[in-house]
Amino acid sequence: MAEAAASIGALRARFRDGKAELLAGFAAARATAPAAGRLVRALARHVDGTLAELWRGAGLPAGAALVAVGGYGRGELFPHSDVDVLLLLPDNASPPDEATAAAVSAFVTACWDIGLEIGSSVRTVDECVAEAARDVTVQTALLESRLVAGARRLFTRFTKVHQAAIDPKAFLRAKTLEMQQRHVKYEGTPYSLEPNCKESPGGLRDLQVVVWVARAAGLGRTWAELAAKGLITPFEASQLMKHEGTLKLIRARLHTVARRREDRLVFDLQTATAESFGYKATKEQRSSEVLMRHYYWAAKAVTQLNQILMLNIEERINGSADAPMRPITARFFDRAGMLEVAHDDLYTENPHAILETFLVFAQTPGLQGLSARTLRALYNARNVMDAKFRRDPINRELFLDILRQPRGITHAMRLMNQTSVLGRYLWAFRRIVGRMQHDLFHVYTVDQHILMVVRNARRFFIPEHAHEYPFCSQLAAQWDKPWLLYVAALFHDIAKGRGGDHSDLGSIEARRFCRAHGLGREDAQLVEFLVQHHLTMSRIAQKEDLSDSDVIAGFARLVGTPRRLTALYLLTVADIRGTSPKVWNAWKGKLLEDLYRYTLRALGGAQPNLDAEIEARKQEARQNLALHSALPGTEEPLWQTLEVSYFARHDAADIAWHARSLWRYVKSPLPIVNARPSSVGDGLQVLVYAPDRPDLFARICGYFDNAGFSILDAKVHTTKAGYALDTFQVVATQAWSDAGSDHELKYRDLVSLVETQLGLALASEGPLPEPRSGRVSRRVRSFPVTPRVSLAPDERAQRWLLTVSASDRSGLLYAIARVLGRNHINLQLAKITTLGERVEDTFLVDGPELQKSKAQLRIESELLDAVAASGG
Repeated sequence: MAEAAASIGALRARFRDGKAELLAGFAAARATAPAAGRLVRALARHVDGTLAELWRGAGLPAGAALVAVGGYGRGELFPHSDVDVLLLLPDNASPPDEATAAAVSAFVTACWDIGLEIGSSVRTVDECVAEAARDVTVQTALLESRLVAGARRLFTRFTKVHQAAIDPKAFLRAKTLEMQQRHVKYEGTPYSLEPNCKESPGGLRDLQVVVWVARAAGLGRTWAELAAKGLITPFEASQLMKHEGTLKLIRARLHTVARRREDRLVFDLQTATAESFGYKATKEQRSSEVLMRHYYWAAKAVTQLNQILMLNIEERINGSADAPMRPITARFFDRAGMLEVAHDDLYTENPHAILETFLVFAQTPGLQGLSARTLRALYNARNVMDAKFRRDPINRELFLDILRQPRGITHAMRLMNQTSVLGRYLWAFRRIVGRMQHDLFHVYTVDQHILMVVRNARRFFIPEHAHEYPFCSQLAAQWDKPWLLYVAALFHDIAKGRGGDHSDLGSIEARRFCRAHGLGREDAQLVEFLVQHHLTMSRIAQKEDLSDSDVIAGFARLVGTPRRLTALYLLTVADIRGTSPKVWNAWKGKLLEDLYRYTLRALGGAQPNLDAEIEARKQEARQNLALHSALPGTEEPLWQTLEVSYFARHDAADIAWHARSLWRYVKSPLPIVNARPSSVGDGLQVLVYAPDRPDLFARICGYFDNAGFSILDAKVHTTKAGYALDTFQVVATQAWSDAGSDHELKYRDLVSLVETQLGLALASEGPLPEPRSGRVSRRVRSFPVTPRVSLAPDERAQRWLLTVSASDRSGLLYAIARVLGRNHINLQLAKITTLGERVEDTFLVDGPELQKSKAQLRIESELLDAVAASGG
């Protein structure tokens, strides 16, 4: 027993030291694909030797075999990959006798004792075939099998029986469906910001699927064999090997850096992995961005090649290569819903046909995609798309024709990007393919975001999508040239990552495009304007006081015409919707729509007449009160205490609601809280009326933070009688997500809770509690936002505009509010803007301390300390 333990101990040390030596050599070596290939093969051989030695002393039946399966069966092991083995027993060993069972158990235990965390199964040949018939995952793992030790004769019979039992058609169907399901799980794109280099679209698994279905059909086991069978060209084989090598290298380096099995390029590991490649950060981009760009280019190529090969193999297996074809034009055919080129050399002989492909695709109903032959022809014609190709007048007209089509534009653009045609035709677009955006706002790479914005703009013009954004669809229905918006969408972020203002640089690119493509002067100026100012409308709506006539007048002067205003509004909505599912909400939509309507009125020549506007709102509010059975004059006790600014900032419905809620409590010594489900999207509108005091806003923010609500907007007023009249738009955070799927019902249930608890919180006279140490997300930790505070007087030098930019975290607004309250700063307006995991909060404030330079510096310093308190 002691001798066996000593033997296990020595083997464990030898295995550990041998693996450590291989990993150390790899970490120290230059990061190249051949180095990764050598490592994964060497690790597999190292495990082979260890397992063989254990097998020899295991006492298993002489006719048994130890078989490597799965990735290990390919003869490749990444640093922390699973080691999957099959203990193949002779037919007469089923069920195994007591001695065999004990030997199997001892072998598996010994493997774990020496540090080999194996995944094992014990079967006979017949049991393998039966299990594979039930489970395609088992069938796939057994397909890649290799003898490690034991009886070769049994292993040979196993491989023959298993291969004969596979139905290539059924296997292809199962693996195709499995791949589609996996792609959906990983967002259906190679361009996820934290991709799984094994499982995501364009990852190693997509290459393995091709080999599996080819092996199952007897078409080959390697890229060279597939090329010999005519399934791929020698050039495609070399490209497959190149990109497979890149993905293997990234995965091996990722395992080494993480020191565990980690196939996701998560933000926490991207920089360390990039540095292991020797990449360095520059002023223009992080080292992680260089790494991810290489990854995305490889993943994109793998996606293209996977599609070509899977379609080719499907044609071979299903015999659809000879399916009848319907002529579309002299150059293109419809074969079973796929667009097929007339001959393989079409694009090299006639380069104009490249863009014509996507025009025909958009124009032909019923086409589902491009055939393998077409995809291959495009892939092999990439070098044809050179500077001369881009300058060709016919190609320029074809590109505009694609954008002018009444249908199919989004699919055509995505196909153009997937096949690299879009980047080779628009060279500026090529520079942002696979470019990451580390602003905690976007969740897509720049090229994917741009195509998402094109899609969003396109949907405004499609009647079937009118229910999504009715106002946008209403405006779009009156727009004469939708394609100008698509051009602006293509260029709005095209200069990201160059340094400098991407809006200015993008407008230069847009001007060049318009000039080269012969757009008229007015159209070209519109596109250039939209690109240069694509962020302006969002900034004004979310950060400035829309009740200020000077703000509206200034924006009206900028846009100049209703046509430009409408175009900018449509592009702004499409852009915000194309950044992240978290960013858009109904409240932001209302702010943008309000800015649009106010500006349109100003552009129509209506001179701002605040007195008339306020009188109209009062009259509408009185009608609203009458509808709610309020007696005439109900509003007067409250309205007599309010300044003009109150009526300028609230619409008639809110003015009437406030009057109904407060007419009996105008001089109440106790806080009054009234809440109702928001009329704008999810959430609550909360009215607070209380004797004013410096810490009131902070107490309100503290309550909402502790109760699990986020404040979207705050309108703060002080009456002539010294009462605070504050209105908040709030939404419940994740803590309330299980309260029910009916959002309106959920918020109705919360109304009485908020009214009671907030009222109690405001009645408290105790000191303000310290802000919680708010947790920040993993993305924020990986890409922290440098906190910034800006305090500047408004144009009239009567109030101050306070802007705070920081990483989002719970308790942030409360921390800001405490500083304001401590320094007796009066808050008049708050706009809370959450952009993904970054916040851009704007406050309109006044107070005597702000007139003193030293006090102002102290307040700014205190605010910076407050927003940075938890790693902001």
